[in-house]
Amino acid sequence: MSLLAQSIINGLITGSIYALVAAGYSLIYSTNNFMHFAHGISVVAAGYMVYWLFTLAGTPFYATCLITILLSALFGLAMYRLIYLPLQRRGSSNVILLIASIGILIFFQNIIQIAFGSGVKLIGYIEVSRGIAFPGGITMTVLQIVILLISGIIFIMLYQFMQKTKLGRNMRAVSNNKELASIVGIDHIRISDFSFLIGSALAGVAGILVALEQNLSPLMGTNLMIKGFTGAVIGGINYVPGSIIGSFVLGMAENLGILVLPSGYKDAIAFSLLFLFLLFKPNGILGKKEGRFDK
Repeated sequence: MSLLAQSIINGLITGSIYALVAAGYSLIYSTNNFMHFAHGISVVAAGYMVYWLFTLAGTPFYATCLITILLSALFGLAMYRLIYLPLQRRGSSNVILLIASIGILIFFQNIIQIAFGSGVKLIGYIEVSRGIAFPGGITMTVLQIVILLISGIIFIMLYQFMQKTKLGRNMRAVSNNKELASIVGIDHIRISDFSFLIGSALAGVAGILVALEQNLSPLMGTNLMIKGFTGAVIGGINYVPGSIIGSFVLGMAENLGILVLPSGYKDAIAFSLLFLFLLFKPNGILGKKEGRFDK
């Protein structure tokens, strides 16, 4: 029983990271309707920004986090303004934009590898310590508790923003029907700017948490993007709350799956879920079909 309970908690922690990546990815996809696979490099760049500012430059940690989130948001906006938007204005198809996103991912992975080397990097701000024991045989470290708390707060804030603010409602309107939103006076390019700013800021938060919990490597963005994409597909790629729920489903499936399978099968579990949902439920658990405004 204790092993099952611990696996569930581990699934929630893993799902929190995946959900931060998936939420940003889903927000960008729903308002732009193309696959931004370069979202993964925003997470990695944020992690290395923390390493550079905090470990190498000696910047105070909380200032490092604020700077990292801000730069992550601007990095995402720059990708849209300098690469995606010019391609869109030239009439490029979504396939071209997809290829461009993969090119951005590979390019910046190599830039990071040149700048920091291929070896793993460790932040070590919150030292790994003996876990705190909870009833039911559950053990959690301080860092894991922090990850759950921060993720939960961000998801609540994101939901309130999308539901209660004018900008959030405009983003949902563009997501639902870009042409109709333009007719009623909503500037879809401005909305795309904000989707990349907010989505990439979420990637920045994910990068900070990943940097604290794991070792950094230049190529980790590809795996994080695959997991975030899978979570978004499971929950509903065009529906941000659905992508968050789907990411938790993925995290739980991976951690419960290794109770009966070797730990090396985590990726196989993720890809199996991805294929199953693409084949039998492509809209995801909570995904909505086009033409509805009740997101």
